[in-house]
Amino acid sequence: MSFRLRVLGLLTLVALTATAATAWLTLRQANRQVQDTVSAGQQELSRIAGELRAYGFKHGTWDGLSPSVSTLAKDTGQRIRVVTETGVLLADSDILAGREPRPLNGRPPVLVDARPVLRLPAGQAPRISVKTAVAAIADYRSAAVYAACLTDAGTEVTARQDRLGIPRISTDHPPARCKKSPSGADPRTAQDVVVLRACESVRSLAPCLQRAFDERTASVAPARLEVSVGYRNESPPTLAPAPTVAVATGVALAAVLASLLLSRAVLRPVRAMTLAARGVGEGDLGRRVPVSGRDEIAQLGSAFNRMADSIQAGEERQRRLTGDIAHELRTPLANLRGYLEALRDGVVDPTPELLASLHEEALLQQRIVDDLQDLALAESGALTYHRHDVDLREILETSRTAHHAQAETAGIALDLEAPNQVYATGDPDRLRQALGNLIGNALRATGAGGTVTLALSPRGKQAVVEVRDTGKGIPAEDLPHLFDRFWRADPARGRATGGSGLGLAIVRQIVTDHGGSIDVRSTVGAGTTFTVTLPRLPESDGATAAGTRGREESGRSREVGQDLAEPPPSARR
Repeated sequence: MSFRLRVLGLLTLVALTATAATAWLTLRQANRQVQDTVSAGQQELSRIAGELRAYGFKHGTWDGLSPSVSTLAKDTGQRIRVVTETGVLLADSDILAGREPRPLNGRPPVLVDARPVLRLPAGQAPRISVKTAVAAIADYRSAAVYAACLTDAGTEVTARQDRLGIPRISTDHPPARCKKSPSGADPRTAQDVVVLRACESVRSLAPCLQRAFDERTASVAPARLEVSVGYRNESPPTLAPAPTVAVATGVALAAVLASLLLSRAVLRPVRAMTLAARGVGEGDLGRRVPVSGRDEIAQLGSAFNRMADSIQAGEERQRRLTGDIAHELRTPLANLRGYLEALRDGVVDPTPELLASLHEEALLQQRIVDDLQDLALAESGALTYHRHDVDLREILETSRTAHHAQAETAGIALDLEAPNQVYATGDPDRLRQALGNLIGNALRATGAGGTVTLALSPRGKQAVVEVRDTGKGIPAEDLPHLFDRFWRADPARGRATGGSGLGLAIVRQIVTDHGGSIDVRSTVGAGTTFTVTLPRLPESDGATAAGTRGREESGRSREVGQDLAEPPPSARR
């Protein structure tokens, strides 16, 4: 993945994680506290209503309710206001606490009914349920009156529910004025029976009996209450800061950790490249940087390694070239020096044959220097080319004619296989120079009675030129070195028989500068084939160009006065 995308993804991930974590924590905490608040409020409200109902159930009256309200207000922290259904104020926790009553919060009050809920046996016949309910009404009237009397007298009251849910009132020291009435002694029992019997024909018997029970006991039961809890503008619950601070700290640590990892990922390869660049600058050309991945940092490391490889290879080529040149020139120059000193000292006579030999040796050294100059110019891109559309068959015919005498003298057949005209764009003089080097090498590698063939054929968008010989061939292990400078397939061959060792290097550079390629195939004892592939022009374009200017420019003078149409004898394998 791209380094830029990794950085962007990491920062985006941190930002999204921080935002999501903060939002999640805030929402979760807010929901939890709201739920806790609502739950606590409901529990407190249920507790308040339950204790108020229990008070009315136990005492049969709301007299003496204020201390219980004060206690509930302190325990729950709520403002409690208790009134009857008719609006009679029974207790207000603010008034009881000695403060100005705060306005209510507008929530609907909670109804509290102290009357018991009948628990009639299931599966009982309607008539029996009616009789049971009549008895329960009489018992509750008696219990409510008795409990209210005890409460008014200040006596401690104890209440328990019987099997029907009716309170059973008791006390340790009942006052004389409070007498417990016997069950069923109420004179209105007959009327109760009439009212309750109306429920026998109703499908929902239990609710009907409960309604009738509430109506017949309303005169003695405590009035229903309306209980209001809370006040207006009450402070809402605040979020606890600790979890938020913890998450914020965690997100900050995650961001710092991500920054450290990012800086480490960036700085480590940069530091390695700095050390390697310093080493290369100090002359250690073997320094490289480790590369992993495919992002921009990895691409930079690969580019640095390629640069270091190129510098090292160039340095090695320069050292090798210097050594090769010194090796190639040392012996012939020593020979020339020795003969010249001998001539000066009169040791040898200056015969015409000796002077001719010395002159030929000087020419050989001049050719080596010329070849080196051509190769240096070609590799640096400074070699001048006069390009135009040329007929490759014509170049092959010219090269064959130039080497025909040499081939005939050596007893070698020099054939041409070019049935069709094939056109390309290039410098005809440079192409003849390259082709002449290949032909000269083929003639020297082929014995008497052998054949050297020049072949030309179109192949798609390419023009293919082949120079084939039937010589002794080149071993497979020597093929990769053919185009190296000063390399000879036969180390025993010298400059006089084997050339300078620069010819094929020049050929490869010329072909490469023309946008082509050169390949070699060889079989020991069978021969060698050099294949040159060049971009081919369409027949119509090539024919037009050749008809107007191709033949005229093929005989133009060479660059800087050098005649390169005929390759020098020194340009050899």
